[in-house]
Amino acid sequence: MSTPRTRIMYIEDKSTSLNGQARIGRVVYSKSGRSLTYDGRTFQSLSGRGFKANYFETETGDHFWISGPRRDGQDRLYGGTQPVVVDADVAKAYWTSIRGVKVPTGTRP
Repeated sequence: MSTPRTRIMYIEDKSTSLNGQARIGRVVYSKSGRSLTYDGRTFQSLSGRGFKANYFETETGDHFWISGPRRDGQDRLYGGTQPVVVDADVAKAYWTSIRGVKVPTGTRP
């Protein structure tokens, strides 16, 4: 049995505004790679049909921007001042491997 393919990703909710709640977390890809799962929710690609979003949540239809996190941390499409939450289970890998810095003080790796 093969291990599911996972990746640390940036996930921003676009269902209510262009600058929605955002997180850095680990997604799990389906066997076919056509969908991904995060926090018990399944997402499918909008295949270029979305407005400032590239995935939709299959249960609610809500739109999301999901992409690989940037090394400079500027993941939001429209900047913004809202915080981006980094999930505790990926914090160490995100800060050291992706951002290339020490884990910030007060962050629980």
